Amino acid sequence: MITLTTAEINAWIVAYFYPLTRILAFLAVAPPFNNVGMTRRVRLLAGLIFTIAISPTLPKMPPIDPASGQGLLIFAWQLAIGFAMGFSLRLVFSAIDLGGTMISNQMGLGFATSYDPQSGSQTAVIPEFIGMLALLIFLAINGHLMVIATLAKSFDLLPVASSVIEKTSWSNIANAGGVIFSSGVLIALPIVIALLITNIAIGILGRVAPQLNIIAIGFAITMLVGFAALLVAMTYMSAPILQLFDFGLESILGYFVIAG
Repeated sequence: MITLTTAEINAWIVAYFYPLTRILAFLAVAPPFNNVGMTRRVRLLAGLIFTIAISPTLPKMPPIDPASGQGLLIFAWQLAIGFAMGFSLRLVFSAIDLGGTMISNQMGLGFATSYDPQSGSQTAVIPEFIGMLALLIFLAINGHLMVIATLAKSFDLLPVASSVIEKTSWSNIANAGGVIFSSGVLIALPIVIALLITNIAIGILGRVAPQLNIIAIGFAITMLVGFAALLVAMTYMSAPILQLFDFGLESILGYFVIAG
């Protein structure tokens, strides 16, 4: 008859439960795993597979009782770390969505919406198109595999219970929200400038030739120029998107500062 002591059961729980907590928190926030097409059951199964695969390579877990106060504190700690790591990567795709939204509004297509399978809601067509393009680029460069590798490496740099993270780490993650605005503006800037020049030209034309129906032709001209600028910009858009992905992968662990 096989008998197990409480210490052995606690050791097994600690060895798998805490890594699973961090991994599931990360998968719930980080793209592309947070896609609504990836159901909760699939994410849970993926988290279990990742945990079982990397558990033998993880540092030795501390001998603690998971039901104790310290054990619950470590559980909350793993949730916070997982959400923070996923949020750092999510900032990149939010910046791309913001850039697409700015382009859409300048083109006058802010009202044109369609179903977005990534968010499960109605979104403007331009940011949805650019977001899908960015996601395909991310998958093409095996970004999802690099994310999983970084997640596994996080247990070496941020052990489950033996590390203390400086308070500045959380402020670094909060301040990184500025990436959404700065990078989004830089992505949309060439097209926005082209549309701004177009609108100025249409305004001057309306003053020079008041008999023209600027309201009728201005919208069509703005859309045509916007699509033409978007077509030209797509040739050069991959480079800044790849730089954003590099930043996102580095920031998953780069914002954390270990005390001592």
